[in-house]
Amino acid sequence: MRHSAPASYKATIFAVLVLLGTLLCQGRDQGTGKETERKVTEEIVFARAEDSIASGGVMFVPRNDAAKPIGIIWIHGWGVNFYQPSYVKIGRAMAERGYSFISVNTRMHDLGNVEGYRNGKRIRGGGYWGVASEEVRDLAAWIDFAAARGLKEVVLVGHSAGWSAVRRYQAEKQDSRVVGVVLASGQVGAETRPTDPDQLAQATWLMKAGESDALIRDFKRNFPSYISAATFLDIANSAPEYKDFFGVQTQNAGVTRIRCPLLALFGTNGDEGNEAELELLKSSIKKQPTGPSRVDTVMIKYADHMYTGQEAQVAQTIAKWVDTLVASATQEAPKK
Repeated sequence: MRHSAPASYKATIFAVLVLLGTLLCQGRDQGTGKETERKVTEEIVFARAEDSIASGGVMFVPRNDAAKPIGIIWIHGWGVNFYQPSYVKIGRAMAERGYSFISVNTRMHDLGNVEGYRNGKRIRGGGYWGVASEEVRDLAAWIDFAAARGLKEVVLVGHSAGWSAVRRYQAEKQDSRVVGVVLASGQVGAETRPTDPDQLAQATWLMKAGESDALIRDFKRNFPSYISAATFLDIANSAPEYKDFFGVQTQNAGVTRIRCPLLALFGTNGDEGNEAELELLKSSIKKQPTGPSRVDTVMIKYADHMYTGQEAQVAQTIAKWVDTLVASATQEAPKK
């Protein structure tokens, strides 16, 4: 024989279920209002360069009523990619501050990748195989992408090796759509190490033999690393104004071709550079005949090279700097 639960017990269970349901609804609608009204949207996006190389990225977009007119394009460092955790956190934090932020790949992402195929031949990229001077095409494609999304002006941010990409792009193109350049944790000093003659001979022979993808040992790094013949020759043949971009030792360096404002930053916790490096950057630029309309520098407290745990501080620093560009543009706009 089955026994029914007492009416009072049933009433108690019903009351508990009603209470739980009420609390859950309150949690969705009040306690975590972010669930019902998202502040930021995230989207995987793609851009195709003029030579048909396609790259992926992620775009963080604030609400329309909170969006500011300048977009941020973030270029990754050596051996990593657009979805590096610290980049994603910085992107979300920037969007929460009103800036559309696109963390993007170029053909140099990761240690190695297959960018596509041409004439039946595989096209490799990445730190081991990519040709860094061709990144200019990728940046142009991403700026075009931003413009198509309504961002007519952008700030280029290059992290680590990525700062070579953004400064080279603006030096070569002097793109009026780029209203600011941020250089994050890269190399300030001139590259004065002579090209190894044995490596140069090996890379040259491999290129003539049609083996541009063949790897040779890269002894400049303090860990086992390799570099393709094409990558090696691209670096070896880089123009002097790019090897000493800020003019630490030379005049008419690459920085003389940049006209827009420039921000350079490092972290205080064992980053690539320090306060002295930033002072060297500023003093070197000051000696040049022309250069950026403005140069600012910042040290990010407690940050390592990847800004681990300090992503919000990086976002706040960049956002406050870009805010000044917005304010300056508003002041300079002609009155109607």
